[in-house]
Amino acid sequence: MAAEQHLPPTAGSSPRRIAAVESERRLWAPADPVPLGLSGFAVTTAALSWILLGILPKADLPVVLPLAIFFGGGAQLLAGMWAFAERNSFAAAAFSGYGAFWLSFWLLNSVFIKQVPKAQQPGAEELFLILWGIFTFYLWIVSFRVSVAVNIVLMLLVPAYVLIGIGTGSESTALVHIGAGFGLACAAAAAYTAFAHVLNRTFERPVLPLGPR
Repeated sequence: MAAEQHLPPTAGSSPRRIAAVESERRLWAPADPVPLGLSGFAVTTAALSWILLGILPKADLPVVLPLAIFFGGGAQLLAGMWAFAERNSFAAAAFSGYGAFWLSFWLLNSVFIKQVPKAQQPGAEELFLILWGIFTFYLWIVSFRVSVAVNIVLMLLVPAYVLIGIGTGSESTALVHIGAGFGLACAAAAAYTAFAHVLNRTFERPVLPLGPR
C-alpha cells in the first residue's frame, strides 16, 4: 500500500488521485538552494571586501573568520550538496567550490599561513587567490548559459581574486583596494540575485529580473 502512494498518476486517474500525487510531490521536492548559497557568498565577501578596502582596520579581519566557517563555508557547502540532489551541476560546482574556498580561507589564516616563512607569505596568499580566480573564470564562461545576474556576479569576482592576489603578492595597497572594490560590487550583485530568487519563488512569478538564460 505504501508503494502505491508513490506511483505517478496514470491516464484515467481521478482528479482526487492526481491532486494527491501532486501534493505529495511538492511535499518531498527540495527547496531551491540557490538563495542560501548566494546569501552566504554575498555576506562573507562583503565583510572581507569592507576590511580590505580599508573602511575598517585590518585588525578586524577575525570577524570574517566565523562567517567563513558557518555562512560562507558551511551554508554554501550545504547548498552545493542540495544542488547535487536537484541535478543542478552548475550550482553544485559553484556553491561546493566557494564553500570550500571560505573554509580553506579560514584554515589558511588561522592555522597554515603561520607555517610559511614570513617573507614568503604574500606570495603564498597570491597563489591561493589566483588559483581561485582561475576556477571562477571557467565558471564565468559556463554562466553564459545560466542567467545574466549570475554571469555578472562571476564577472566581478574574477578581477577581485586576481587583483587582490597580485596586490597581496606585490604588497600593493592600491591593487588590493581596487580588487576589494570589485569584491564589494560582486557581493552586492550576489545579494540582489539571492533576493530575486527568494522573491520570485515566493510570489511564483518573475517580480525581479534575473536575465534570460
